This record gives sequence, structure tokens and C-alpha cells, in this order.
Amino acid sequence: MLHSAIKDVRLTYSDGPATISPDTLIQTHAQLVRRTAWHVHSRMSSAIDIEDLIQIGMIALVEAARTFEDRGIAFAPYATMRVRGAMIDELRRDARMSRAGMVNRRRFAQVRARLENELQRSASDAEMMVALEMSAVEYHAAVAGTHATRQDSIDEVYSDHDIWFADVGDSADTQLEQAQLRRLLAENIAALAEREAMVLQLYFVEELNLDEIGETLGVGAARICQIKKAALDKLRLKMAE
Repeated sequence: MLHSAIKDVRLTYSDGPATISPDTLIQTHAQLVRRTAWHVHSRMSSAIDIEDLIQIGMIALVEAARTFEDRGIAFAPYATMRVRGAMIDELRRDARMSRAGMVNRRRFAQVRARLENELQRSASDAEMMVALEMSAVEYHAAVAGTHATRQDSIDEVYSDHDIWFADVGDSADTQLEQAQLRRLLAENIAALAEREAMVLQLYFVEELNLDEIGETLGVGAARICQIKKAALDKLRLKMAE
């Protein structure tokens, strides 16, 4: 519950004066955009062109430079978070396949290429199942998930009797409880040390792994793990109170 709620909380920091001009920040960190774009593109190459990612990243860099204020944290981690977030948000808006489906698609393609290279012919579904160590049900379900979803007009598919259009939203009481939880969580996160709050932001909101966070903040993954655990322990204690 705590982990999922953190994702709904965007961190804020105290105001402070900017010490470097936005133009200087943009010029000196343009290469950061290309590195981030290639990192994202390596995982989502079938979804978007690299040049489009770079353009999205540059726009995010300009916005980050204009809004950045020196609060004791270097511009590079802040810019990386904003640039990568903009790229991921764009991919999510346009994506018609789940992340698991994309992962399976690449995995299946690699296995199929290896099998067909060994067999010198097309690999059958049975051979793919053996190579992937999956049952027939698991394999066909995974294959179905690798296909992009079709988008139809809601006017054509809507039905009052279809469960897909049933009202399954949270009740008013549940929504109120969730809003109160988010408010309390935001207050408690704001009370954490700035580095602890940044680690939680990068891990739960921006979905970076420990190694990526370590590279961003200039420390090892083991240290990031310690900081994350300490921050979560503090949050659990504060929320319990």
C-alpha cells in the first residue's frame, strides 16, 4: 500500500535562487539528452525513432533549465529525471502494447532466431515452448500479449450490458481515504532528508533501478539500497503514528 501510494506523490522542495543561466545549463547538458535517449531507445526501439526521443528530451531539458533552482542538488540528476520522464510519458501515451508484451516480443524474437539458425528452418510452436520452458497455455497467452491492441471507436463497441463499461470506480469513502493517505504521505516525504526523498522519487515515480539511481546520484547501488530502506522505514514509522 505504501509503495503504490508513493507513486502518486510528486515531491516539492524549498525555493532557492538559480546560480547558472538556463542557456548555459542547456548547452552543457545537451549530451545528457542523447545518452538518455539511446538508453530508452535500446529498450523500446520498435516503439519510437531515436531522433524523436532526442527532440522530446531537448524540450524537457529546456523546461528543466528554466524551472531549475539550486537547492543543493546538481542540475544533472534533476535534468535526467525530467528528460527521461518526458520520454517515458510520450511512450506511454502512444503505446498500444504492455511493457511485459514488449519484453516477451524481444525475448521470443531472440529465441526464434537462435532456434532457426540451429535448425536451418522455421521453428514450430512446440519447439519454441521447449526452448522457452513454457506450457502451451503460458506460451499462447504470452504470444497474444505481444500483439499490439486494436483501437476501435467507443460508439461501435459500447453496450449497457457489457461488463467492460460497468462502473467499477472506488466509492467516495475510498477516494477520501486515498486522498488523505496521499496528503499525509507527501507531508512525511517532505520531512525526509533531501537525498532520501530523491531516491524514493527516482525509484517509485520515475521507475529507475538501483544501478541507474546510483549513476544519477554518483554513489553505488548498495548505498542507494540502504538509503531507500532507511527512507521507507522512516515513512512506515511516521505513517503508523
